[in-house]
Amino acid sequence: MILIVAKFTIKAGEEENFLALTRELVKTSNKEKGCVEYSLHKDVKKELTYCMLEKWKDQAAIDEHNNSSHFTSILPQIGQIAAVEVDIYQPA
Repeated sequence: MILIVAKFTIKAGEEENFLALTRELVKTSNKEKGCVEYSLHKDVKKELTYCMLEKWKDQAAIDEHNNSSHFTSILPQIGQIAAVEVDIYQPA
């Protein structure tokens, strides 16, 4: 299993737009074969900061997700309204 933590810092005034985009991304990504979990979380201390927790069966599932139509159409839109940091983890 592979865990991805994507952290988003949203531009002021763009939170509703971000939430609309990520709701669609969560909905469609959770239906993908190889997706164990795909969920959005809001930072309790930092305003306009969120993270997406993704758990994938394997690298092939991630590759398929990264090339999906919903991911390739939504991610560029998110990139215009939020700074993004991505960390990738494997079980220790």
